[in-house]
Formats: sequence, C-alpha cells, structure tokens
Amino acid sequence: MISQWLNGKTILFIIAAAIVTGTIFYSSYLSKKIAADEKNKVEIWVEAQRTILNANDEVSLNLAAKISSENKEIPIIETNENDSINAGNCVNLDSEKIKNDSNYLYKKLAEFKKQHDPIILILSEKPYTANKYYYGESKLQSEVQYYPIVQLIIVGLFLTITIIAQRTSYISTQNQVWAGLAKETAHQLGTPVSSLKGWVEVLKENPASEKLSLEIEKDVNRLELITDRFGKIGSHPHLEEKNVVEQVSSMIDYIKRRAGKNVNIILDSNTEHDIPAMISPPLFDWVIENLLKNALDAIEKKGIIRVQIKDTAAQVLIDISDTGKGILKNNIAKVFEPGFTTKKRGWGLGLTLSKRIIEQYHKGSIFVKHSEQGKGTTFRIELNK
Repeated sequence: MISQWLNGKTILFIIAAAIVTGTIFYSSYLSKKIAADEKNKVEIWVEAQRTILNANDEVSLNLAAKISSENKEIPIIETNENDSINAGNCVNLDSEKIKNDSNYLYKKLAEFKKQHDPIILILSEKPYTANKYYYGESKLQSEVQYYPIVQLIIVGLFLTITIIAQRTSYISTQNQVWAGLAKETAHQLGTPVSSLKGWVEVLKENPASEKLSLEIEKDVNRLELITDRFGKIGSHPHLEEKNVVEQVSSMIDYIKRRAGKNVNIILDSNTEHDIPAMISPPLFDWVIENLLKNALDAIEKKGIIRVQIKDTAAQVLIDISDTGKGILKNNIAKVFEPGFTTKKRGWGLGLTLSKRIIEQYHKGSIFVKHSEQGKGTTFRIELNK
C-alpha cells in the first residue's frame, strides 16, 4: 500500500510538471506573439502621429486621428530627442496619478525603457529634432506573463490537497486495519479465556489446588483485561472521571510484583491522593503499564522508576522516569513509529498504540520529555481537563 501511495504521488508530480512546463512554453509563445503584435500597433500609431503633424488634407487627418484613437490598451509616453516628456501626448496612463504625482511619468518612462526600445519619429535632420515614443505592456501582455505563475500556484494547491487527501485516506485505512486486527484478536482470545475461567472454577473445588487456582485466576483475569483492551481499540471510548493517582498506583503494584528487588518504583503525587481526570480506565491502564514495562526493560541491573503526577489548573501531568540506558538522540523521534523497537522481541507497537490512545481517545499528548544515554529517560503524558 505504501509503494502504491508513493507511485501515485510520483505520477501526480510528473503530470503537474508536464502541465506547468507546457503552460510556460505556450505562455512564452503567446507573450512573444502579443509583443510583436503590440509593437506593430505602436508603429502604426506613430505613423498616425506623423500624418497628423504633416497632413494637408482633411481626409488623411481624420483617418490618422481615427487610427490614433483606436489604441485603448498600450500605454505610450512621448518625449523629445532629449527624453523630455511631452505630458500632453501620453496615452493610456493613469490621469489621476499624472495630476497628483509629479514623478509618476518619469517612473513609467524608466519602466518602459527597460521593456522596449523607443520608436523614433524624426521631425527634421538639421537641426536634429525628433519625437521618441516609449511604450509599455498592455494589460493582456501582463496577464499572459503572469499566467504560468498563477498556473503553478493552482497546480501546487491541487497537488497539496491531493497528497493530503491520499495520506488521510492511507492513515484512515491503516487505522481501520489496526482496529480490525485488535478486535479480531479480542474475539479470538475471548473463547479460550472463557474456557480457562471454567477450568479455574473446577480447580477451586479441589482444596489441594486452592493456592494454585488463585494464582491461575489472577492470570486469567489479566488475560480477560487484555482482551477487553483490544476490544475497545477502534471504538468510541467511554471516558469517565477517575482518580489518576489510584489508577497509576494499581498499575505500579502490578509491575512491582514482576520487577524484582533490584528495581525500586516510586510514586510521587505531591501529597495529593485524589487527582481526577476524564479517562477510559482499561485503555489508560494499558498506556501506564506499557510505559512502566519499557522503563523496567531499560534498567539492566539495579535502578529506580519514578512516577510523578502533577495537578495544574489546565492539565494533569504524568512523568514516568527511569535510570536505564536511555534512548539514542537519533531514535527519539522514531519511538512512536509503528514497528520501531530496540528489543530483540516484540513488534514495536506498544508506544504507537499508547500515543493513539492518549492523543485520539483522550485528546491529550505523550512525548519523550528527556533522555540521556546511560542516565535514563522520562516520558510525559498530558491530560487536558
């Protein structure tokens, strides 16, 4: 699926590049064609000015005036041979700016000089006098020149929206796969767990097996809890107000029984015994258990796991720290990615699911607050009130 998504994105980029390239070449062709046509129009307009200056009959004068008045688009500035502007014969320019800004015509003249060479109308050879006609780009010419940029922006937006839509679709599909896998796992576990509970009841009837049956019952109940957790993945979680200190404390007690004497697990809630928050107890317990197990795995011999819970005005903050081997700087950004693990066993899904549970179901956040090789790691959970 990932390769299909990447191939689709590559095809989109190739199509977009072809569209933009074709647009640029065609726009350049149109721009040159319009420029040549406008130069021809200006030359005709200048000839009309020559006729107006030299016409001896009324017919020629009227015809030249008509040709001159037909230019409604191309801006033209007339100067003498020394480039002194004849403001009375400047056409298609902003008349208000000409009145209010004494430098407006000089700015436009400098702009036109960069765009085109002037068309010169020689009035006399000796002494040399002439009118120079500098012209700029029409509105159509400007629009054609900017069209590839507009096209590029549109294609860029189209590509961005398409990629986001594809990625959202891909993530949604992946979420459905994970949710389906979790529910199927819960379903498959349900039957043997129910059967085991029945056998535990049979064992309880034998007084000689009482102690053994109680231990087995604890593990069966644990399996039932895990099944319940998997069954809730993908469903809309039921959040209820619970005492976070109590929830975390129960998970610490569970991990302590498996930690051994070399690891000391400390709970610090700043003397507060009741810190309420809206949580889904089975899923929240899963996250705490996973973080505690990771901390336990990070401690190779002796060490300390410290869980600090802080109650602020806006959030409940939970820091789980260990004195283990720490995380490599290059790996900190990857720890929540599916499949990433430094352990020899496991699928690398624990932290991925933990992140999903906290961020999607509890609308909070979870991240690596601090990690240093050889000194340990601190994960933080932030639950919004």
